[in-house]
Amino acid sequence: MTPQEFRANGHALIDWIADYIEGIDQQPVAPAVEPGAVRAHLPEHPPEAPESFSTVMDDVERVIVPGLMHWQHPDFFAYFPANNSYPSILGELLSAGLGVQGMSWVTSPACTELEILMLDWMRELLDLPESFTSTSEHGGGVIQGSASEAALVAILSARWRATKGAVNHDGDTGRLVAYSTSQAHSSIEKGLRIAGVGAGHIRIVPHDENFAMRPAALTEMIAQDHAAGLIPFFLCSTHGTTSSLAFDPTTKLGEICQRESIWIHLDAAMSGIAALAPEYRWVNAGLEAVDSYSTNPHKWMGVNFDCNLYWTTDRVSLLGALSILPEYLRSSAAESGAVIDYRDWQIPLGRRFRALKLWFAIRCDGVESFQTMIRSHIELTQELAGLVADDHRFEIVAPHRLNLLCIAVRNDDLDAANAATESLLERANASGKAIFTKTVLDDRKVLRFSIGARSTERRHVLDAWQLLADLV
Repeated sequence: MTPQEFRANGHALIDWIADYIEGIDQQPVAPAVEPGAVRAHLPEHPPEAPESFSTVMDDVERVIVPGLMHWQHPDFFAYFPANNSYPSILGELLSAGLGVQGMSWVTSPACTELEILMLDWMRELLDLPESFTSTSEHGGGVIQGSASEAALVAILSARWRATKGAVNHDGDTGRLVAYSTSQAHSSIEKGLRIAGVGAGHIRIVPHDENFAMRPAALTEMIAQDHAAGLIPFFLCSTHGTTSSLAFDPTTKLGEICQRESIWIHLDAAMSGIAALAPEYRWVNAGLEAVDSYSTNPHKWMGVNFDCNLYWTTDRVSLLGALSILPEYLRSSAAESGAVIDYRDWQIPLGRRFRALKLWFAIRCDGVESFQTMIRSHIELTQELAGLVADDHRFEIVAPHRLNLLCIAVRNDDLDAANAATESLLERANASGKAIFTKTVLDDRKVLRFSIGARSTERRHVLDAWQLLADLV
């Protein structure tokens, strides 16, 4: 492809993306394809000669788009928000065009320094503790690919601190014990497995009627593990669990963890961004007590995937766990302590210029646009909750303070209720008019109605509710 062809094709692709986004409500929200159908419509072997860009785009429209779940669709009420925006798309394009490798300050100073600034901007916008700022004694932030990566970084940092660095030499994690509730994201267990902490050393702390961790139960479990000669080292507190949007009592948990020298990681991947609106800053209550925190602009802010924000108050443990310095990566700037090398703050070595899309989105769309979207989604969720509460055939099975409503078909017989709820979900999704996902809360099958797509308006929520009411 020549520079001239790149210009022409690039203009055409930008037009195509804009048309896709603006006309996305004309697409079926979910694909109606069988496993293997996409591959079956594409050549089995690579082409022997270059093909035109227009030919490739013909296949995008013919094969790829019909096989997509349209996460930006206004009738997408499944999983969690995964918003993008025009400025963040352009920031992603610029990152690809620049093609820089941001593993160290010396490999692209602007890549590192803009990222440091973006984490400080976001700390200010979310009103997070001063201990997270880049200029604090031991704190700072970094953009990770996902909350799963952030959780693993937190676990490895906690492991290093609990063993006083010995784990780097002997690999011994045999006495380490971690804690979470059954509502914590699956990435916590995955991260612990990767860190060498098996299921036998993962404690599932009981939750209360709101699906939040019980501090008294945690205290009792810690005491039992101490008595058994084990070392409690890590706890995940969640603000806005994936299944039910439950909030663990981090303030109380933090008091316990500080007393017991346990690393507490706060996972606010789904809901932490709500703090952009000042009236919802309660979502981050208790942060003063945590060692690490993460939230996702790529969920509910309009910054396209991947963009997870991870802060820690203990960069010493983070660097102790992750910093390895071969000769070819040394630089006088890093050795002087004057700069951050973000390769030491993450699992992989290489890293893209992700700060650009966050910078573009904040500057070009403005914080008020994010606040307006968040407020709209929460208001729609509360209106929906009123409609569900007025229909005796349904019940709400979890608190709904933000943008997720968990509902089930009402029946005194649990098996019958579960069967009816699952049938409703399957038939609603099969209709092609909207898409929902399910979860299980204390043996209760639940339909999750997640309101978070940038393009979702009141009419879409009301139509989706009417669909469920007609099918029950």
